[in-house]
Amino acid sequence: MARQRRLSTGVDWIELTTTPADWKAADPALLGTMLTQLHLIRAFEETVLELAGEGLVHGPAHSSIGQEGGAVGSIVGLRSTDAVNGSHRGHHQFLAKAITHVSGGALDPSAPFDARVQEVLQRSLAEILGLAQGYCRGRGGSMHLQWFEAGALGTNAIVGGGAPAATGNAWAQKHSGTTDLTINYFGDGASQIGSVLESMNLAATWQLPVCFFIENNLYAVATNASEISADGRFSVRGQGFSIPAWRVDGMNPLAVHLAMEQAAERMRAGDGPTIIEAEVYRFFHQNGPYPGSAFGYRTKEEEAAWRARDPLDRQAKEMIALGLISEEQVADLRARAQAAMTAAAGELLEADPEAEGKRRIRPDLWPDPGFVNVGVRGDASELESLTVADPVEYTGAWRDTKFVEAVSGVMDRRMAQDDRIVVLGEDVHRLGGGTNGATKGLAAKYGPGRILGTPISENAFTGLAEGLALDGRYRPVVEFMYPDFMWVAADQVFNQIGKARHMFGGDNPVPLVLRTKVAMGSGYGSQHLMDPAGIFATSPGWRIVAPSTAADYVGLMNAALALQDPVLVIEHVDLYGTADRVPEGDLDYILPPGRAAVRRSGSDVTVISYLSMVRHAAEAIEQTGIDAELIDLRWLDRASIDWETIGESIRKTNAVLIVEQGAQGTSYGAWLSDEIQRRFFDWLDQPIERVTGAEASPSISKVLERAAIARTEEVVAGLERVRAGMGAR
Repeated sequence: MARQRRLSTGVDWIELTTTPADWKAADPALLGTMLTQLHLIRAFEETVLELAGEGLVHGPAHSSIGQEGGAVGSIVGLRSTDAVNGSHRGHHQFLAKAITHVSGGALDPSAPFDARVQEVLQRSLAEILGLAQGYCRGRGGSMHLQWFEAGALGTNAIVGGGAPAATGNAWAQKHSGTTDLTINYFGDGASQIGSVLESMNLAATWQLPVCFFIENNLYAVATNASEISADGRFSVRGQGFSIPAWRVDGMNPLAVHLAMEQAAERMRAGDGPTIIEAEVYRFFHQNGPYPGSAFGYRTKEEEAAWRARDPLDRQAKEMIALGLISEEQVADLRARAQAAMTAAAGELLEADPEAEGKRRIRPDLWPDPGFVNVGVRGDASELESLTVADPVEYTGAWRDTKFVEAVSGVMDRRMAQDDRIVVLGEDVHRLGGGTNGATKGLAAKYGPGRILGTPISENAFTGLAEGLALDGRYRPVVEFMYPDFMWVAADQVFNQIGKARHMFGGDNPVPLVLRTKVAMGSGYGSQHLMDPAGIFATSPGWRIVAPSTAADYVGLMNAALALQDPVLVIEHVDLYGTADRVPEGDLDYILPPGRAAVRRSGSDVTVISYLSMVRHAAEAIEQTGIDAELIDLRWLDRASIDWETIGESIRKTNAVLIVEQGAQGTSYGAWLSDEIQRRFFDWLDQPIERVTGAEASPSISKVLERAAIARTEEVVAGLERVRAGMGAR
């Protein structure tokens, strides 16, 4: 018979409960502060539901009533420099962090509320109502609450979406030499999400001071926790990642506080991440002022049993028993909290002159409609002090190199000049510089603290980079080995990074560079070869560069690393090994947005391209003998493209051919042709022609791959179509 030995993870998994002695030993000031915060948050949430019932909340109202104990207990002991982020149900976490910040973590339940506390209540309510005075200027609303000054990194409408960013913030805290920590709040529904589990693994591997705080309220909308997991004790996840975990009654604020004290001690000591699971219960439905029983997925008996465990009542009962407060004082506290919210709402609302007995939001408090696009990106003013030099105009000495050596060389130069830059991605630290040598020599020179080889966890390391960028102390450069892999991390790339600046009010910079390569022609098949330009160009927030020469790469990467926006840098595998040249010197010049290059002047047709297709277009022009003007875009996104150069050329040639290599469905040229005809229709003598690959993604077969992508021959055919159109003028 086979020998068997029961294995143990050796990782602590603790259920923490309080005793009367714990309440007696607790600091009375701490207990009073928690009680005050609980009542302020409860009154706030009741006001939100009241306004939602009046139709004054545009969008969802995800109440945290019933769950306040978890947020207050875990946050009341934090520093302002500690950080939190949370989920769509995050009013209580945001308020607890903001109130703790402005009050210094001490509130007297019998004292009047400080004006700063009143301001937090009013501005938070204004944000939920979508008003200009809100913390995100009305853009975030209920689900996207952020106040960096208070350490509130932002709540998140994507379930589990905030875990990677919280992990990134914790990386920044650790590597900045602080003992600060970050808490990421999410619910039972997010406990199965890949981004959460990937983040747990990354945080444990890199020993980061982040607490994954699970608010287990038993229901993901109407789906019970027992339906989504074989083990409803979600803190068990820690056993698989070597993360110690605490399980605690979230309706008992002191129990949560004691668990967080233990977890925080570990994190501040540099011992890595923790998990806390707080069993809580939302008294209302997923959204709005009705109980879950009204929708049939919970019983009234279950709701009544949980209401009997109300954290506000529990906190007050224990304090009354200790003689720290009276029932009358508790009632007075509740009345003053409600009055504070009445006052906050009163500043934002007025009687509706068109509907007797009803209220409306004061019209002068809405954001100006002209604010709608402000802050999608920054204004690039940060580049104004840097040296601009266009290789097209350069007349000095040149140095021979390979394109890929320029890639690693300019990164080396920037890392030497700016110690905020960190590079992360799969295998960037191995194989002599990644799979293509793009990070050659960097790991040996800058070490594992700045060249971070990651697990195959695209959601986690991409979102971690966002956390670094938002923190402001670091400038991350993320490498995706192939662009197709980015769709694994699509939430982080598009919902999080691309939208972050605008969504949270338009002010917060997101200095992040994402590098990847187009590998069409290399035989790697349908899931490794795509050109991502078309999808990124139609997604808000991103800037895009696509260099065709080594000298351009240097200037474009330098600009990307100086911008306060996320920048996608697209490279092409065909260019890596080509013999090229760069200017002699320090390679510190930039090519700012709005700088296309005219590679060839002509008068018959404007040919527009980027990356390796610039060379194919030049070859095709020579073969056909057409007098074409060839424009190398360099910058591809809506805000950065050089419309002046394009327009000047079109007004001369009256015809356009857009050349790209990739598939029709994700075509960059489709977007560009639409934009060109809207801007320059009056100067076009024939429809815009386009050269693209086939509808299909490239296949493994060498023959089928060639049939699926565009090269010189396809550009020749496109030019001949333009020539035929000239005869119809």
